[in-house]
Amino acid sequence: MLDRLMGSYLIEQGMLTKQQLLEAYKYQEASRAKLGVIAVVEKLMNIAQAEQVNTLQASMDKRFGDIAIEKGYLTEAQVARLLELQGNAYLIFLQAIVDLGFLSMQQLEEAEKQYQSLHGFTESDMAALKTGDVEQAVPIFLDTDEQLFKDILAMGVKNMYRLVDNHVFIGKAYTARVLKDEVLGYQKIHGDQNAVVAISGRYDDVRKMAIAYTKEEFIETKEDALDAVCELINCINGLYATEQSKADVKIELEPPNFSVNFAEATSEEMIVLPVYIRGGEIKYIIAVSKDFVVGGQGA
Repeated sequence: MLDRLMGSYLIEQGMLTKQQLLEAYKYQEASRAKLGVIAVVEKLMNIAQAEQVNTLQASMDKRFGDIAIEKGYLTEAQVARLLELQGNAYLIFLQAIVDLGFLSMQQLEEAEKQYQSLHGFTESDMAALKTGDVEQAVPIFLDTDEQLFKDILAMGVKNMYRLVDNHVFIGKAYTARVLKDEVLGYQKIHGDQNAVVAISGRYDDVRKMAIAYTKEEFIETKEDALDAVCELINCINGLYATEQSKADVKIELEPPNFSVNFAEATSEEMIVLPVYIRGGEIKYIIAVSKDFVVGGQGA
């Protein structure tokens, strides 16, 4: 995640151009293969096994290596070795910028210190961002002690990272009582926990997210894009409900809904987390108040 955050920061500071950043990301991608690809190349798994694990990831809140271990395809030691071969995305990103001659390592180290100071991040915060551990990274951007918010938001971002785009990054969360946007998809959960989980944004940005999730390039209507977004919300909330059931927390999901002419949503309190996907920005929203209202209609 820090590679994308720092990339945006370097452009803001005029240290890189957008074209240089794209070149660095392309160089980075060429140097960092997916874990399943490495496992096949190393002859630790066959193609069918790797594809099966990739498919299971869409319905399980687990990493590739964890599923492969459970299936008996890999040992913990083998997964650790594959992760070493894969390398750290952030370090590869820095190396790409240096190798391409855009900036020196000294310049990058100074920029990182300035970025850390600007956002008030601790050393442990920066360490979490560098490792790419989403569950550790998400709370850094939240200004709340409510565990429900932390758990749902972390589950959402983690699975956007897995199912939509492994270059997702987030901004600082904020609270709101009124939210205005172009389109909105949402789902209500109730039982031992009550909340509304929503995704909103400009249609063009929501469409980018829908295309990345469905892998379909020809999403041409707002209804199709929001139907895909609602499918994603339902998938994430289903994984969340399954995880909570392990602690005997019972949650039921209502069918997701969407609004293609979204004017505003209101609630006593909403946590809004900016999420950046494929060059677009969407808002990932959690509301725990029962008075969540969309365009005059209660959710």
